[in-house]
Amino acid sequence: MRIPTRTRRSNLDNEKTVTDLSDRNIILGVTGGIAAYKSAELVRLLKKAGATVQVVMTPDATRFIGPLTLGTLSEREVLMEIFPENESGSWTKHVSLGLWADLFVVAPATAQTVGKLAHGLCDSMLTAVALAARCPILVCPAMDHDMFVHPATQSNLETLEEYGYVVMPPDRGELASGLVGQGRLPEPEAIVERIARELQQRIEACEDLVGMKVLVTAGPTRESIDPVRFLTNHSSGKMGFALAIAARLRGAHVVLVSGPSDLPSPTGVERIDVTTANEMYQAVIRHRDADVVIMAAAVADYTTESTASSKIKKEGDGDLVLTLHRTRDILAELGRSKEPEQTLVGFALETDNEIDNARRKIAEKNLDLIALNNPKDKGAAFRHDTNRVRLIDRDGAVEDLGTKSKDDIANLILDRVVSIRLVGEVSE
Repeated sequence: MRIPTRTRRSNLDNEKTVTDLSDRNIILGVTGGIAAYKSAELVRLLKKAGATVQVVMTPDATRFIGPLTLGTLSEREVLMEIFPENESGSWTKHVSLGLWADLFVVAPATAQTVGKLAHGLCDSMLTAVALAARCPILVCPAMDHDMFVHPATQSNLETLEEYGYVVMPPDRGELASGLVGQGRLPEPEAIVERIARELQQRIEACEDLVGMKVLVTAGPTRESIDPVRFLTNHSSGKMGFALAIAARLRGAHVVLVSGPSDLPSPTGVERIDVTTANEMYQAVIRHRDADVVIMAAAVADYTTESTASSKIKKEGDGDLVLTLHRTRDILAELGRSKEPEQTLVGFALETDNEIDNARRKIAEKNLDLIALNNPKDKGAAFRHDTNRVRLIDRDGAVEDLGTKSKDDIANLILDRVVSIRLVGEVSE
């Protein structure tokens, strides 16, 4: 983990607080508005604070400030096109930048760019990086007052916030049009302070599971019929892996029990690979002492009575009849032996009477929280990179997290887990 963002005191300027962004990688997106002239000072302040700055401009931004200026100040080539002509392998540059950055700030963000970001449009390096970025994205809208308050702009900004973007409201004052109103880009000093605050909050969030053991299950299980065939489901393991990664980044010791999955092992996570529901049961029981248990795996409810030693051949026109037996209910077993200080989270995949069925599972299995999803929902459940989840607590209260990336859903679930544990500590 990088050194946390912090502020330092300087004895040379009457104890003035100076933002320290040492070892931080910042992408600055500059779009085509008159406020683009402030981006030069923003780059200068970010560099002075110790950050490495990569400027990404839209073509229209060059009408207001030259790439040479920003490239000289940042000491890095300014990027504009998705396919720069002078760089080999550039078609993946937006992906590598999205992984490199600690924060992506768009300042100024015009109404045009806000609309593109809200609707996933990708016609420049700036919008491509925004779609690929895994880091926080800070959007600083700047435009004429009437454009800013227009319902379309406000709706687009609300959409960005729902996606997890951070929107820094524009200042009020005299605008380039000669009117007075809200729409001015905040001063570069204020933007740098906001960047530092967002990064500090991210560091603090990454430390809220330090010292805890978190057990996560993921993926499907397979119940063999014969040496060739098996019973399974469509789970890819993406949701469980996202939870394991998020918990590790927040400081936990993570044990990931995974059914068959092609996903790479998360860095720093203890991974245990299993195949059958019984193997998953045995692995989970060995780690039932975890402070937090999140059962995200799609465990088979039934297994075959026996597995044929040879491939079952087709014979005549007759049907193949399989006798199936219930597998052990791992979540119910954990609920029965749950310790008072332990937090137990289940997943419920329901297609009918979702809320009622999920609430019943909470009571029957002694859960603290259940994550409910429906494979019929657009962008939800198996094999998607997104999920739509509703969280239900022990009191039956429902919180709809909406449709978000599984990485974002994972952190929202962990936010609730931390809240539950804090409430428990206070009550004790």
